[in-house]
Amino acid sequence: MIELSADSQALQALAKRLSQEADGKKLRRDLAKEIRQALEPAKQEIRAGLMGMSTAGIPVEGAPLRTTVLKQLKAEARLTGRSTGARLRIRKKGMPRGFDNAPKRLNRKKGWRHRVYGRDVWVQQIGAPDYFDRPTRQHRAQYRAAVLKAMNDTARRITRR
Repeated sequence: MIELSADSQALQALAKRLSQEADGKKLRRDLAKEIRQALEPAKQEIRAGLMGMSTAGIPVEGAPLRTTVLKQLKAEARLTGRSTGARLRIRKKGMPRGFDNAPKRLNRKKGWRHRVYGRDVWVQQIGAPDYFDRPTRQHRAQYRAAVLKAMNDTARRITRR
């Protein structure tokens, strides 16, 4: 999970001002939607990085690991509370074959160890190192600027009334 904090106090103040407006709920939904859209390029880079991971080509039961991880990838915008801001998150819940830490382990450079099915042999497996961290770290300033732009646009909409 990576968090992108864009002056959380300013975002909280804006959210408070939105609640005082007549159509505040609509403005609030629009702001949250714009913030989530600002993180869309990061989601696409993460998707490309994970789908570029090599596979053994062995058919498995159930959903493939990469697609299951990507289904859990969400951009979130939180306008109130302690963790005010925008973030990309992959939930652990629902990972196949009981591999709840799959998103985290796929991102690690060291990978993870697991037993070979039916034997007492352990192997080291590497996923797609930095599929999540690299795009979010690399373009952090751009995402922050996009979130601030969404906040400023909403503030302008309020003041124009």
